Amino acid sequence: MLSRVAASYEANLALREELLQEICLAVWQALSRFKGDSNIKTYIMRVAHNRAVSHVSVHARRPGEEYYEDAHHQDPTPQQDQHVINEQKSALLLAAVRSLPVQQRQIFTMAMEGLSYQDIAEVSGVTVNNVGVILNRTKQALTQKVVQS
Repeated sequence: MLSRVAASYEANLALREELLQEICLAVWQALSRFKGDSNIKTYIMRVAHNRAVSHVSVHARRPGEEYYEDAHHQDPTPQQDQHVINEQKSALLLAAVRSLPVQQRQIFTMAMEGLSYQDIAEVSGVTVNNVGVILNRTKQALTQKVVQS
């Protein structure tokens, strides 16, 4: 769950791994403050998303920072074709999710993790009805972005 949160905020593999470590540390440090007022998963998601937003804002202020992942290109075998197609579709969707505004990205990611509208509302600070509205708009935006690509 935490690695999916990191992946939804950070495209670069090295920075994604760094973000995942930051999230894990933040969750570990925050667990002592958990009062049981909400679901533990909701609490962890709130901490994870807050850390991810902080990470992105810090790295967005550093212009010119680029990292390149090593790519090993091979000719795919017929058995690998479907796997490659599925990976490409996943990468396309993930890129579309990363391009969303932070609030939409956060709410969509929590919904994909199976959190209820009530839990999402608690984490994001919006009403339950607004969660539904934002999710519908997010699904429409993602559909448009994926179809255009």
